[in-house]
Amino acid sequence: MSDDLFPGFDSHWIDTEVGRVFARSKGNGPPLVLLHGFPETHVMWHHLAPALAETHKVVCMDLRGYGWSTAPKGDAAHETYSKRAMGRDVVAVMEELGHVHFAVAGHDRGARVGYRLALDHPGRVERLALLDILPTFHVWAQMKAGKVPAAHWGFLSEPYPKPEQEIGKDPLAYFEGLLAKWSAPGDLSFLDRRALQSYRDSCNDPTRIHAFCEDYRAGATRDIEADEADLEAGKTIGCPTYLIWSDFYLVSGPVGQAEHPLDVWRTSLAPKIHGTGITSGHFVAEENPSATLEALQAFLQS
Repeated sequence: MSDDLFPGFDSHWIDTEVGRVFARSKGNGPPLVLLHGFPETHVMWHHLAPALAETHKVVCMDLRGYGWSTAPKGDAAHETYSKRAMGRDVVAVMEELGHVHFAVAGHDRGARVGYRLALDHPGRVERLALLDILPTFHVWAQMKAGKVPAAHWGFLSEPYPKPEQEIGKDPLAYFEGLLAKWSAPGDLSFLDRRALQSYRDSCNDPTRIHAFCEDYRAGATRDIEADEADLEAGKTIGCPTYLIWSDFYLVSGPVGQAEHPLDVWRTSLAPKIHGTGITSGHFVAEENPSATLEALQAFLQS
């Protein structure tokens, strides 16, 4: 059913170090990979991808553990779902499709993969757009200091199998509750019914629930370590970088704080970042697709 949301896109199953990754592609311009967030799939780009494909070769992929991509079992060190490992999947997908250098736009978890990829492989990422996130190390520091609630970050990163078992009692209620909570309207009215069905199909599966938890466990461990190592080494993102933040979520919502989002990035991992805020809940590409598309197009074509 989600095929209807991507008219004219080709479908790909691409082998990676942990199994197959699913992707869609369309267009003939400069390559651009779109990385989705939690708890969604590549389908979250359905409003933007067709328009972006008019000027770019657009690749939408499901991260490992999400959507139709392989969901490997997590390891004791939480390396399997580190953003560094997920970034290697992006490289494998783009190389298989013939692209050594490319632009990246990511939302939520996908944005974390994107900025880690830009730090680890600076020669590959030509432009980086981050949708509604702050650096992983910073968010965890804020939570540990009691400045923002630990909420789902703390819960999902708890040791196996506690969160898996709790969520497994009623997965759809849990994940749909998060989708509604983080949206501006506070319900699911912003979602296309076909997109919602894609998210339901992905969330309502024990292997995916485990993958989501491992994603957050990696965030609490391996991803913080990677960020802090770069900070200590003075390593920063060198490519043109753009932040799109939602006024509802990133400023006044669950992770809102005294510091401006751009200042957080500029004083840490992306000193040259610029960007814009838009009126939206956390799911900017689906709640306010016109403003998100306008901002992305301006950045990508600048």
